[in-house]
This record gives sequence, C-alpha cells and structure tokens, in this order.
Amino acid sequence: MQKQCVGRLWLAHLVFGSVSVFGQQEPVSLSMVTVRASAPERFLAGQKLERVDSAALQQFRFQNLSDLLAFQTPLVFKNYGGGQISTVSFRGTSPNHTAVLWNGVNVNQPMTGQTDFSGLPALGFDQVSVQYGSGGSAVGSDAVGGSLLLRSLPTYAQQGVRASVGYGEASFQNRQMQASVQFAGRPTPAGQLAGKTTLYNHQFNNRYPYRERGYYFMEPSNAWQRGLMQDFFWRNRRNGQWSLNAWLTDYAVTVAPADTLGRERTRTQGYRLLASYEADRWTVRAGWLRDVLDYAKADFSKPSHSLTDRLLTRLERELVGSWGGESLWQVRVGAEVVHYRTRVDGYGGQLITENRADVYALARYQTGRLTASANFRQGFVMGFNPPPTPSLGIDYTLVQRDRSRLNARASVGRSYRVPTLNERYWKNLGNPDLRPEHGLNAEVGLSARIQPTASWLVTVDGTAYRNRIDDWTYWNPDRGYRVENLQQVLARGLELATTATYTQKHWRVGGRLSYGLTRSSQLRAYDVYAQNIVGKQLPYVPVHTTSAMAYTQYRQWRVTLLTQLQSRRYSTFDNTQYLPGIVLTDLMASAPVRLGGLRLQVQGQVNNLFDALILNVKQNAMPGRNYALNVILTTP
Repeated sequence: MQKQCVGRLWLAHLVFGSVSVFGQQEPVSLSMVTVRASAPERFLAGQKLERVDSAALQQFRFQNLSDLLAFQTPLVFKNYGGGQISTVSFRGTSPNHTAVLWNGVNVNQPMTGQTDFSGLPALGFDQVSVQYGSGGSAVGSDAVGGSLLLRSLPTYAQQGVRASVGYGEASFQNRQMQASVQFAGRPTPAGQLAGKTTLYNHQFNNRYPYRERGYYFMEPSNAWQRGLMQDFFWRNRRNGQWSLNAWLTDYAVTVAPADTLGRERTRTQGYRLLASYEADRWTVRAGWLRDVLDYAKADFSKPSHSLTDRLLTRLERELVGSWGGESLWQVRVGAEVVHYRTRVDGYGGQLITENRADVYALARYQTGRLTASANFRQGFVMGFNPPPTPSLGIDYTLVQRDRSRLNARASVGRSYRVPTLNERYWKNLGNPDLRPEHGLNAEVGLSARIQPTASWLVTVDGTAYRNRIDDWTYWNPDRGYRVENLQQVLARGLELATTATYTQKHWRVGGRLSYGLTRSSQLRAYDVYAQNIVGKQLPYVPVHTTSAMAYTQYRQWRVTLLTQLQSRRYSTFDNTQYLPGIVLTDLMASAPVRLGGLRLQVQGQVNNLFDALILNVKQNAMPGRNYALNVILTTP
C-alpha cells in the first residue's frame, strides 16, 4: 500500500510541476529577483542558528569545515587520524543524526547515513550556517541533533570576472592547490548570467619525523582529495531564476601504506548535480547524486565496491500576505520524491531499489516583535512508516532600544531517522525489520546585542535543550554485531557564547568565547545485558567543551589565536576507559602584498602551538606542532 502511495506522489509531483511552474509571463525589473532563504533558516523560529563569518571562511580556505567548526562552535568531531575521516556529534547525538544540506538537498551518504567532514573544503561554499536541534519538520530524515547548511549564492551585482589561485605548503610534505573564477555578466533585455568555478587538489603525504608521541603510536597514512564545484545562475525578465549546481569529489585514504598485509585503502567519489527554477514563488528542482565507495585491504587490485544513485524531484509553492499592514505571514508547501538504486558487494551484489517521498507545510508569522513558526512534515518510505514531524517555535523581542536588544526564543519539535542502507541490507548483520528512530527536541534561549558606543559591539547567547531519541539503532556485540533498535537516549545540555568587537578607523579587534555542557546517556535499554550502561555518558561525547578566539586586524593585516578545550571522552559504553581531554591552540596570520594590479595574500599558520599530546578515536597520537604557509593571488 505504501509503495503505491509513493508512486502516486511521484507521478502527481512531476505532472503538477510541469504544468504550473512555467506559466509566468509578466516582465519585471531584474533587480527585483531575490534568493530565498533555506527552509531551516526561515521556518525554524525559536531554534538556535549560527552563520559562519565570511572572514573565517577565507581564513580557513586551505582547511576543511571540521577544522573551522571545531574552533567556532560547540560541535564535537571524531577524528580518525591525519587526512582520515572526521565525523560530527551535534549536542550529544551520533554522526547519523546530522543532516548536511547542500543547496537544500541532504548529501549524507545513503550507505552510512553520514558525511565525512574532512571532505568538505571551506573554500567551496558561499554561505555556511549551523542549525542546532531537531530540524525534521523542515529538513526530513537525519536532522535529529542538528543540520549543516551549505549554499551557493549568485553575485549579480559584482559584474566582471574575478579569479584567484592558491597554493599551500605544510609540514610533513603536505600541499594544497586551489583555483576559482567568479563572474557576472551585464544585465541584458533577456536576463543576466552569473556563476563560479572552484577547483581544489590536496595531497597529504603525512611524512611524520617520528613514529610515536608520548608513548602513543603515530599511525602512518596518506591521502589525496580532488574536487570541482560549478555554479551557474540565470535570472530573466519574468522574475525567474535558473540555477545549475555541480559538485564532484574524489577522495582516497591509505592507512599503513608500507605494510603490504595490513594496509587499507578507502576511496570515495561523489557526483552531485542539481537544477532549479524559481518564478513567482514557485520552485521546481531536480537532482542526481551518486556515491561510490571502494574499500580494499592488503590487495588493492580487487576492492569491495559500492555504488548508490539518487534521483530526486521537488516542487514548492509559497504564499505570502499581511494583516493590517503590520504583520506578515508566509506559507511554504511542497513535496519531494527520491528514487534510490544501490548495488553493494556487502549486500550480496544484487540491485536494490527504493522510493521515498515527503510532503510538508511550513508556516511563519511575523510582527514587529514576534516571529512564530508552525510546521508539519510526513515522510513515506517503502517498508517503513516514518512518524509525522510537527514543530512549533517562537522568537520574541523583550527589549528593543537604539543600542541594545534582548530576544527570547523557544521551540519544540519531533524528528526521525530512516535506517541506513548498511543497517538494513548488510549480509548477516543488517536488519530489514528495524524501526525508524524518532526524537522529541525542546529548547529555550536568550540572546542579547549591546552597542555601548559606536566602536563597541557585544553579543551574548544562551541555550538550554533536551532531546530524547527512541529506537536508537545499535550494532549489538551480544548478537554478533547485528543491528537492532536497542536504546532510548536522552541528550540535554547548555550552550553559552559571547562575542566582543572593537572598531576604530582601520583597526578591528575582537574575540569569541563559548562553552557547552552536554549530558548524553542511555535512558533505557531494551536488552537486559545492557542495564549496566544506563545513565552513562555516550562514548566520544565530552561533557565539557570550550572554544576561544581572539584577533587583531589592521586594514588587511590580521592575527588570530584560536583555542579549543574538551574534557575526557569515554571510549567504552560503561565509561571504564577514556581518552584524555584536549587543549589545542592554533595561531594564524595573514598579510597583503601588492603586485601591480594583482593582490597577493600570504597566510601563515602554526597548528598545535603548544605541542600538546592529542589522541584520536583509534587511540593513536595526532601530530605535534606543525606549520603551514599559503599564498593566494587574486585579480581586482
């Protein structure tokens, strides 16, 4: 019955979209075309949302997003070694509970349900935002602990061509190369074209001069990473915009390359292509995503092969209006259908297909002081019954003066996660009878913005949250690591952050300090043998996290000091073993150099400034103090 329902939704979606979207004929000024905010940014009132500063993206352009977010947010990353996988924990949840949205589409790998953050280059995205808490009503599956929002934006106003080329040389014979071209044509009676091309090639040889640090082994490894990002935008006279986004990645990691019997090689390739059209508050989108994974041990000539394709189509309609001229309301309704095709050696090699669909309605109401949202989403998956995911949220301005503002917020919402393909189809260990995980998230917060003088700006933010997740899946060691719905987990905590900025003529001085308290434990076990771990902190989730950043900038000269601290991380469910806490400090500096009509930016970086001993999740030592020197050549 559910399969028929999904099929009808797919047909209705395609037919309805093909009839309705292209009927707008009224010409308007090109300047009236705007880019809509993504659903989590616009319709999740009452939830914490942070946008990464563009200056930070530029500073970290030779690094990945896990390096950036570890210093800028309370997120916790599980690092497996130099150049190896890095996964995230949002508010005490697992990597499977984070949705990574690229231009509105979830790009988590369907086989594992995760995204490797070491493969997300900071230079590739125009806008990066972090949405905390359940986003199931606006995003769908996976958004249990939070979401990462990656966007490409058109630059119609910056007409002309701007190019940049970068090269970085780092310790251990690691090097990186990147290039980008951004362009925007002149407006014509037919429309205007804008776009961006980004290429990157990273080589991590990891030639460490030592085999151990502090009696802990330094695991030898090497990796390379290549990618292409291409964005085209075209806006026409009919207040419409076409966009075409492509993102190709190729990433390979080899562990213990000199050990012909124990070496391991993992290669992942990603192909992502999206096409969208927006006109008169209609949006239609189609996409193709392919994930390829090859794993080999000892003999690299015959790897285990996995390939998954996703074909998606989405249709949305927005309605807006006002009441009495002082309040605005906005409703976005839509449907999405995704077709999966996968062939994995670990599943037996046969072709497996699956259809999924979502229907949703998102509503927002705004007055001078109040912003409220009410959302609803229902997912449909072959063989599953995902729960409905409603949410309610409110933002209210308690105090609003010329130089100060105090806001309060609160939200409650449900979430769910469809089991991954590995969890359901892996030979002998997979379980096709798994139930979708489902959660209930609630949070409250206060934020203040104070400008005591024209030069000073101070912000303070505090959030308390509670997230209960039922039917948490677990590879049960008591059943030979067969996957089962074994746990009910409760994550609760507190997040505090403050920033201060001082600006005077060409000088700019600022800093940020944040703290996170996370209690994430099993509330109830469905297995009698697991009763002794009820109430214990989940593995690799530190109770305390702190990050600090301070910078001084004069014109284009900038020096930044960053520090992150984490308490001990338990490595077992019964909390009998743990990894020591982390104190990591980096120092960054950049300076401009004029070369005629070109601009040369030189960046220097000292990682692990105080040579601290840090262990990864494999209990191997991470590199000590190391250095990087980067140069970026930019046209005017």
